[in-house]
Amino acid sequence: MNKDLKDKTLEELERIVVGLGQKKYLAGYLFKFIHALNGRDLATLSTLSKAFRAQLVEQGYFISQIQVADCLRDPDGSAKYLFELADGERIESVLLPDEDRLTLCVSTQVGCPMGCAFCATGKIQFRRNLTAGEIVDQVYAAEASLVPRPSSLDGQGAADSANQKSTLNNQPSEPRITNLVYMGMGEPFQNYDAVMRSIRILNHTSGRNIGIRHITVSTSGVASAIRQLAKEEIRPRLAISLNAPGDALRDRLMPINRKHPLAELMDAVRAYQAETGQRVTFEYVMIEKVNDTLNHAKLLVKLLRGLMYNVNLIEHNPFSGCEFTGSSRDRIQKFADVLKEAGVETTIRFRMGRKIKAACGQLQAGYEPAEREIRNKSE
Repeated sequence: MNKDLKDKTLEELERIVVGLGQKKYLAGYLFKFIHALNGRDLATLSTLSKAFRAQLVEQGYFISQIQVADCLRDPDGSAKYLFELADGERIESVLLPDEDRLTLCVSTQVGCPMGCAFCATGKIQFRRNLTAGEIVDQVYAAEASLVPRPSSLDGQGAADSANQKSTLNNQPSEPRITNLVYMGMGEPFQNYDAVMRSIRILNHTSGRNIGIRHITVSTSGVASAIRQLAKEEIRPRLAISLNAPGDALRDRLMPINRKHPLAELMDAVRAYQAETGQRVTFEYVMIEKVNDTLNHAKLLVKLLRGLMYNVNLIEHNPFSGCEFTGSSRDRIQKFADVLKEAGVETTIRFRMGRKIKAACGQLQAGYEPAEREIRNKSE
């Protein structure tokens, strides 16, 4: 059993607390301490009795914490975090500021098993799934790096005192992550349970309270998981990395298409929309003379006909050893014009974070090929 308290929803904490012979409501103090105050040490949570805190520790319960190993900042305002996990593995997350929004792109796996040909992360050997605690802690660690957080030494009381002091001094509130995109390292739907648990934790009103419509999960096209998501009581926005309008080309770019070809994927999207009534975002990485012709645009319109959707066109970002070149902005614009003329809501996503290798498809967490080989031989 995973004894990391940061990995638990409020309901799971309630079961733990009751199972230890304590009152159910105490789980609320514990949840707020961890997820609203970024509490790290059970010994400082004075709203729980000293005896109960000792009991939790004796039972092996703890609050995990990922470490910021490095942070690179791009002149465009974006930042890339290199996080080190308890077992020494590393992941990356990207912070994207945009006017009044602060979006964090979080990772869900160490490495990625999908092997998409245009993505640097796909070249990294898949090592393991992240826990829900490791996913949510990317948010907390990124926020903590923005400004010093108030002390949580006495639990909720300290936060209330800090908030009152800030109000009295007419100081602006500390920056908070407003939007989440599960688009970092890994395929979220191959870590489905942990991803959904992390969303429930981050969305909870007693925690970070990030609105569900401000959370987007991007999948490379795991059709079965799309159908499963449609049945959930809580649903983030859904984005699908498409990148080709036909099976032959998508097979080349995205190996998952051999398992879940376009016909199956589109059937899953139709079932999802019939159940939820929600639109889907299709992401399309623009690769020079591979998937960016006007004919590709016309075929894309035909493929998606009848669905509720919008399209994000994404500039391809280079990385060492990649066989592809990103489309010119002129070709991207002409592709977009075909979609718009067909009535498709289309957005061109220009590069952010490229100078620090934080742009879409560039995350590698420092795993250079030679280093991976050395690590693999030592295991």
